[in-house]
Amino acid sequence: MQVLVPLWPKYPNHPGLVHYIIHSCDNPTLAPQGLAAARAYGQVAPTGPHAVHMPGHIFSRLGLWQEDIDVNNASVEASRAAEARHESGWMDQFHSDDFLVYAYLQSGQEQNARSVVADSNAAIAHYESMSGMAGMSPDNYMTGMFPYYRVKLPIFIALETRDWSGALKIQPISGAPPETQLQVYWARIIAAGHLHHADQAHRDFAAHEALMDAVRKGRHAYMATSTSAKVERGELLGWVAFADGHIDDAVAHLRDSADLQDRVGQGEVDIPAREMLADVLLEANRPKEALTEYQRALALSPNRFNGLYNAGQAAEAAGDAAAARHYFSALLKATDNGAHSNRPEIAQAKKYLARSTVGKN
Repeated sequence: MQVLVPLWPKYPNHPGLVHYIIHSCDNPTLAPQGLAAARAYGQVAPTGPHAVHMPGHIFSRLGLWQEDIDVNNASVEASRAAEARHESGWMDQFHSDDFLVYAYLQSGQEQNARSVVADSNAAIAHYESMSGMAGMSPDNYMTGMFPYYRVKLPIFIALETRDWSGALKIQPISGAPPETQLQVYWARIIAAGHLHHADQAHRDFAAHEALMDAVRKGRHAYMATSTSAKVERGELLGWVAFADGHIDDAVAHLRDSADLQDRVGQGEVDIPAREMLADVLLEANRPKEALTEYQRALALSPNRFNGLYNAGQAAEAAGDAAAARHYFSALLKATDNGAHSNRPEIAQAKKYLARSTVGKN
């Protein structure tokens, strides 16, 4: 970034330069420094699907959901236009759909998120039916990218709306690579942990371990030893322990994952490990500790729906009325006062704020 940023005033319309400035700032701590480049990229490269999407990497990091939604909707339209021109940019739609689902969920627009999933599935079915697609690179299309997004998007809707029973029903796609199937068991173990379904958690953890062993023996063996795999394993061990009722073990595993993730950064479209740690603490009736962890998670992943709501819950349970008002108010601001959401969390936040206002008067 120190090399790229000084070059920008000299070459303000160079799309590659702006692109790499965004990439160099694509982590929780540096994202604010990439905001100017993100907001300029639309004028520099307004038609390339991936270029139009790129500012979303910064907007998502900063919890700027409407800007994130705007650029990724524009990217999807650019992908469709590329297909009409018989260009290769059509493949960028699904990456943009991933960001769209996430941003809609964080801003309380669940129906829009579900509409994106339906549109994405329809597009995948369209491309799968095209002659010649079966000959495309399997790592990228028919047995790789398409199965990945078929399950990734529903997984995040289930987890982010805290539909634990729904998450347990998600099945891996037969024939998909093991690295694609892993995400299904990650989601199911988290859900089983929340529901305290210990047997289910152990079965799914065994399935996850078998798939990870297959990854180690395959072409993408590096994925099994990556930092993200280490973070994920700690998360899973934590939720299995929580399902078993072993709270201290759950906290220890999730804290290890959260600390590691804080050092290396998390994905833009991900659930923070530290937020999971806070969830366990809150459910274990340790609200003061939970509030501390939610605050730390929100510092790196601002304006997350569940982070804001549960921070408010933790503050309320800990007797910190000022913090509860702050987080419930922030949730309503991030979701346009819940204008597009039927989630009970919105009603609870409004109820608390109304009661709190009456009490102050």
